[in-house]
Amino acid sequence: MSVPFELGALPTLSRSTVDRQETLRTDPERLVSSWSQARVVLLDDTGRTPVAEGSSALATRKAIDFGTEPPADAVFLGEWEDTAYWSLPGCPEGDADTVRMAGSWGVVEEVPRADGEVWVELRGYGDRLDDTSAGLFTTAQALRNWRRQSRFCTRDGSPTHLVQFGWASRCEAKGHEEYPRTDPAVICLVHDTDGVNGSHVLLARQPIWPPDRYSVLAGFVEAGESLEGCVVREIREEVGVDVTDVRYLGSQPWPFPRSIMLGFTARADRDAPLVPADGEIEEALWVSREEVRTAFRNLGTATPIAGGASNLLLPGNSSIARVMLKAWAEA
Repeated sequence: MSVPFELGALPTLSRSTVDRQETLRTDPERLVSSWSQARVVLLDDTGRTPVAEGSSALATRKAIDFGTEPPADAVFLGEWEDTAYWSLPGCPEGDADTVRMAGSWGVVEEVPRADGEVWVELRGYGDRLDDTSAGLFTTAQALRNWRRQSRFCTRDGSPTHLVQFGWASRCEAKGHEEYPRTDPAVICLVHDTDGVNGSHVLLARQPIWPPDRYSVLAGFVEAGESLEGCVVREIREEVGVDVTDVRYLGSQPWPFPRSIMLGFTARADRDAPLVPADGEIEEALWVSREEVRTAFRNLGTATPIAGGASNLLLPGNSSIARVMLKAWAEA
């Protein structure tokens, strides 16, 4: 008997082994004392970090190389196997050339290379990292993006400085403290009503996406709104379809700049007319399970969709959307 599908794997950016050690953030003496044996994750101005070519682990640096104590802009990420991890701004040293490699959505990108290391970005390389590295990179990226948007107090507009080793900011006028924000967003795989898991999935593309890129539907949760209510509203607004049987699947941090993607599935009538939201959705269409399976087998090559009007490229490997689609296709 068929059963409702579930995620077959942990989403790429949800993987982590690091203990965040929240209590250490307010224990400077103990945390600083471990600095000499700590490791540092570097992030450049675009959010890239170094990995050895072909490696699944971040190329971290010795913390002691940056001074005898954590610099003012050092951010504590957590501990793993008795080692503390931090992040700091950094960039390739010496003369860097470029190398071409697959990035998000399979698009080939040029990234810096120096001293046997390539500087990669999270969206395009996250799925190739081990669990520890994926967790460290995701956390470092999230905190970096938050800090870039939190340099002034939201209460009085005064400048802020980091406290708690990067996990809070304090305004210089009144001492107000603020903490890293995460914006909840729902992402929903809508399938038709054929059987338990349907035979077709509803996919759409935004006008700003590269050609042939399709994904499931997503949107931000509004103030005073439940997650399930957001799913129903977003699907109706984006493609004009009413959904039922909303069911939670899983979640993934998405620090671009500061979201948490909350994955759901729901059912809809495939005969209902699709009405893409003007300016938001360029095209929406139903795609069969076999077409999705074929797209996965083709690994980044555009797959013709029935009718010949469109081709199909699936979401990038670091996205929860890909995990959701793969689980549905295999159901």
